[in-house]
Amino acid sequence: MTISRHSSQWLTGGMACRKHILVFCGLLLLASCSAKPKQDYDISYDFSVLKTFNQLIIKQTDDPLTADRISHNIKQTLQNQGYDFNADNADFLVSYAFFTEDEQKNSGLSIGLGSGSWGSGGGVSLGTSLGIPLGSDTAKMQTIQIDIIDPADNRLIWRGNGQYNFDQGGEAKANSINETVVAILAQFPPKK
Repeated sequence: MTISRHSSQWLTGGMACRKHILVFCGLLLLASCSAKPKQDYDISYDFSVLKTFNQLIIKQTDDPLTADRISHNIKQTLQNQGYDFNADNADFLVSYAFFTEDEQKNSGLSIGLGSGSWGSGGGVSLGTSLGIPLGSDTAKMQTIQIDIIDPADNRLIWRGNGQYNFDQGGEAKANSINETVVAILAQFPPKK
């Protein structure tokens, strides 16, 4: 059996296509797993006047590493958005809370996409499967809630929250906290 130069190029191209399909499916899966941040705000408030902020100190927590990471990321994100940190003369105050809860893992229907070649032909296949949970059927999720407060009357004017998977630790957890805080504050100020 002779394989021409053209058929080997086709196989190489097919493998590249397969890699792109698998990367796309992986990104789609990751995007569907993350919870979208939510917000609520005072619709009568003029957010355009806000230029400076200060952070309120949260009460004692049993997880000071997480508290420090959240506090640092809030300050950094707001400064990156153009707000100035000013403890003495702040236009708004920032407070936050975080809590952990168990959520059911999604072990329902999944869709798979693959490609392959056999002989001189190739193809793409699509299939479905029903997940069978192995091990724990719950995941620890941590919710971060960020409040923006008007210091003139201590009134809540904006609240945002988001979640991340809490089963991880160390650098992975620090990155998840940063991504969650950035995603929450990407909604602030609200676009009316």
